[in-house]
Amino acid sequence: MNFPITRPRRLRSSRAIRDMVAETQLSISDFVYPIFVKEGIDGKIPIESMPGIYQMSLEDAKREAKEVESLGIKAVILFGIPQKKDELGSEAYSESGIIARAIHEIKSTVPELVVIADACLCEYTSHGHCGILDKNGNVLNDPTLELLKKEAYVYARMGADIIAPSGMMDGMVRAIRSALDESGFYNTGIMSYSVKYSSNFYGPFRDAAESAPAFGDRKSYQMDFRNVREAIKESKLDIEEGADYLMVKPALAYLDVISLIKREFPYMPLAAYNVSGEYSMVKAAAKSGWIDEKSVAVEILTSIKRAGADIIITYFAKDMAKWLGGAV
Repeated sequence: MNFPITRPRRLRSSRAIRDMVAETQLSISDFVYPIFVKEGIDGKIPIESMPGIYQMSLEDAKREAKEVESLGIKAVILFGIPQKKDELGSEAYSESGIIARAIHEIKSTVPELVVIADACLCEYTSHGHCGILDKNGNVLNDPTLELLKKEAYVYARMGADIIAPSGMMDGMVRAIRSALDESGFYNTGIMSYSVKYSSNFYGPFRDAAESAPAFGDRKSYQMDFRNVREAIKESKLDIEEGADYLMVKPALAYLDVISLIKREFPYMPLAAYNVSGEYSMVKAAAKSGWIDEKSVAVEILTSIKRAGADIIITYFAKDMAKWLGGAV
């Protein structure tokens, strides 16, 4: 029997050869690790719906940041849970607020670690929505921008390297860029949640950040998951307004969107958020013995990078840093 001269299986014949010719390689520097900092607690509180993830006191968050840096992870993204909430989310833009203090303490402790500050109001408002509400419970876009400007200024002043607005308000990048530049924070970057879908994968995060809306949902400002062309428009607007990085959230069910945005804007660094529901599904299935956690996590994160993400925000970041010590 005659065989073709080229036989693809030769390139799969051993682990070493497969590694040598692999088109997509994960690196520790790809990952950003989320940290939840809660005001008024001592120690760490396990998040039941996210095994291995905790709400942390400020001191524990500092220790966590040091551990993350020691593992070779280059960046963290911070989320805060305040003791007091009000209708305007005032703790979000208070210099004595939990995230403002966390930024300062972490940058003072681990100055080389990149600190990304999530900038939104949902964790800080008594109603759980991402902005100021009118009498009918609708989020007011432009008044909310004024609060986001205050929040971004405080986070930059406390030492954040990157501001990550996540509320999907129209014009949020322009407003924040203007506020930062007017205050002299020209080098503070903006990683916009440019393509953030109204997703059913966020449930465990809302447990962690205590940010579930008290009524209604966020479908009037987050994107409809049935749409993809809209993602191009949102990303283009953010680029024009001064974004330094784009983001697609969630990641796993939106690999087509990640790929599309990377093709449309190849010059823009692209982050993808491997969200809580994606993480918790793997954890739950692994606990039941249905899948191998490491193998599935590596496959998922590789698929996100293969789709076009340059940066992956993931709760698996610490595990990946340890697993990448050997071949995956």
